[in-house]
Amino acid sequence: MSRFVHPAKEDITLEGVLGALSDPMRLRIFSKLLGSRAGSLSCSGATPCEQMAKSTLSHHFRVLREAGLIRTTKQGVENLNSARWDDVNERFPGLLKAILKFQG
Repeated sequence: MSRFVHPAKEDITLEGVLGALSDPMRLRIFSKLLGSRAGSLSCSGATPCEQMAKSTLSHHFRVLREAGLIRTTKQGVENLNSARWDDVNERFPGLLKAILKFQG
């Protein structure tokens, strides 16, 4: 069974957040998670493009998770991902809003 490691809120760093969101695909994944009505999406539901290899998608989710931007939980055979907006916003008020404002 997969075990996911999530940094504690106080361990989320500015460098980690900016580095993770500097990749356009990870920014698209994160934005898609934020826009989810259910609050979380499976990996396939958050895929920015259907042609992306599963290994590449897994890498992007790992980077986002290790940066503290998302939380991944196992539900049956699926991994559900949700944005950690509140945790990141508490650490760096207004940062995510500013980044997403300029997303193109």
